[in-house]
Amino acid sequence: MTGMNDGLEQRFALAKALAEEAGAMALDYFNKRDSLVIETKRDLQDVVSIADRNVETFLRERVAAAFGDDGFLGEEHGYKDGGSGYTWVVDPIDGTAPFVNGMPSWCVSIAVVRNGAPVIGIINVPCSKEIYASAEGHGATLNGTRLKLDPSRNLQNALTGIGCNNYVTPQRVGRIISDVMGRGGNFIRNGSGALMLAYVAAGRLVGYYEPHMRAWDCMAGFCLVKEAGGRFMPFSLEGEKLFEGQPVLAGNTSCYDELIDIHQAALAA
Repeated sequence: MTGMNDGLEQRFALAKALAEEAGAMALDYFNKRDSLVIETKRDLQDVVSIADRNVETFLRERVAAAFGDDGFLGEEHGYKDGGSGYTWVVDPIDGTAPFVNGMPSWCVSIAVVRNGAPVIGIINVPCSKEIYASAEGHGATLNGTRLKLDPSRNLQNALTGIGCNNYVTPQRVGRIISDVMGRGGNFIRNGSGALMLAYVAAGRLVGYYEPHMRAWDCMAGFCLVKEAGGRFMPFSLEGEKLFEGQPVLAGNTSCYDELIDIHQAALAA
């Protein structure tokens, strides 16, 4: 159990408790969403609500109270450096567009990173009453049941998650989807990259690929996929890379190399 003697166990327990509390808070906002003030960020598809900001503030305050020397990176309020070697990486509501439009495909994503790698990943999906939990050496679970990927599932007999946004051209997205289908696969997009990564860990999707994603969207999912027996493409957290969008790719070992081929072909297009 690597790292369990240096505070990882305690942070894992806190992350699970906070994910439940934050999920309940977000669900309350979701049930009252008609009264929320919705703002846009970069464009009309990139939205944020007071729910996102307040849930993140709650998480920041609780982490600071318990582990004041830990770093914290959140989508809404930025980065606070720390000296402990641990950094919490949080998306208070991933899938804000589905959230504000009354669809259930959103989640609370909480990760803890150490030495540039995710060592804790919790994803709470309040509308489904599902909590995905993982920690380095502890495996991955869904509502307490151990997750283990089935290598007989592949690109051809399962679904692949695809993510997109306007950082990526429509032509490139079309090339990715065409390549997946050309290999005999099929795809799905539900508006939450974090949730689709959790679905990879659960075996509901065989893989997930998005050409441009931020750390707060993927770190928890990466830990889940790794602990369930899958693989993910390296995502740099060094320096300014911590704040930049990068390609995100994760999958069952049965199709990981095919997904890498699709990624490289999309880059070359």
